[in-house]
Amino acid sequence: MPSPKHPPRSFDHVDTWVFDLDNTLYPHHVNLWQQVDKRISEYVSRWLNITEDQARLIQKDYYQRFGTTMRGMMTLHGVRADDYLAYVHQIDHSPLEPNPAMGAAIRKLPGRKLILTNGSVDHVEKVLERLALRGHFDGVFDIIAAELEPKPAAQTYERFLTLHDVDPTKAAMFEDLARNLLIPHQLGMTTVLVVPDGTKDVIREDWELEGRDAAHVDHVTDDLTGFLETLAQPNS
Repeated sequence: MPSPKHPPRSFDHVDTWVFDLDNTLYPHHVNLWQQVDKRISEYVSRWLNITEDQARLIQKDYYQRFGTTMRGMMTLHGVRADDYLAYVHQIDHSPLEPNPAMGAAIRKLPGRKLILTNGSVDHVEKVLERLALRGHFDGVFDIIAAELEPKPAAQTYERFLTLHDVDPTKAAMFEDLARNLLIPHQLGMTTVLVVPDGTKDVIREDWELEGRDAAHVDHVTDDLTGFLETLAQPNS
């Protein structure tokens, strides 16, 4: 039997706002991650000297088992993180467009704003530049800061909370994968799942789109900018 869903946690006590990056701060239908996804397949194919079809099966297996394909490739095949990250993030960021409305909403949120991502700082900076969101965040915790242990590993969240001195009971987490919200919710964070706009085509695995009814998901939105604008309003 599934766990009963408790009333969703509120935001009136929140003083730290934590955001995932990919498919969270920009819309799913941009499908920017698909470029990274293809680069990962190419990397696995070349490293293991197999076809891209074979590489894709391995890639998806490692992604689910290890949290990222990179972690699986490091653990089982001796891949260097720096080489991997440099290769897979060589993508075209031009599909991203400035989002001044989101920037304004983030600026109005009371307290600190942080990014927690399985990507690299270099990738974060390029995305924020295209979105015109540089200067809106007080810190970035990337895969290197996580000592190459990706979300949803519990120790990654613990490292993040310690490094940035975050009280999880006074924090909110925004994320596009429900599984990455389980530990934050257990730690006391208010959780928000960002899902695709139902009117747009997105390229995602079925399991990546699951979890909106999970007990550890407090809120669900397909419009992060609108959601943040509501939170930024007095007495919201």
